[in-house]
Amino acid sequence: MFTVEQIQAAHSKVKSGADFPAYIKEIKEHGVTHYDAFVNDGHVDYHGINEFTITVPAKYEKITIARELNLNEFKAQLLAHQQGKTDYLTFIKMCAETGIKGWKICLDKMTCTYLDSNNNEVLVEQIPQ
Repeated sequence: MFTVEQIQAAHSKVKSGADFPAYIKEIKEHGVTHYDAFVNDGHVDYHGINEFTITVPAKYEKITIARELNLNEFKAQLLAHQQGKTDYLTFIKMCAETGIKGWKICLDKMTCTYLDSNNNEVLVEQIPQ
């Protein structure tokens, strides 16, 4: 199974959203099947087969998630991030400001599902391969 160190090493290579597909490929090779990322403090729960789970601890001080979703602004900023125009912490702050609580990545389906502050699925994207 994979380790926190392997996940952190893979994530350290991500400088912008443009690096995300390579990160996904690498963690999938380590055996990650899906994961849940939380904007409020940056911790991530990674899951593998046979209910194996590890948690990468919080990466920053807690931030407040806006209660009201601004999906159009989120989509615009997400596109900029995916094009490599913003770094990860800028992306995180933007998520919080637009009401995005976190996301779920499914490596079998290669999808990323964004959640609002009420845990509603608000956007599902296909991850480029």
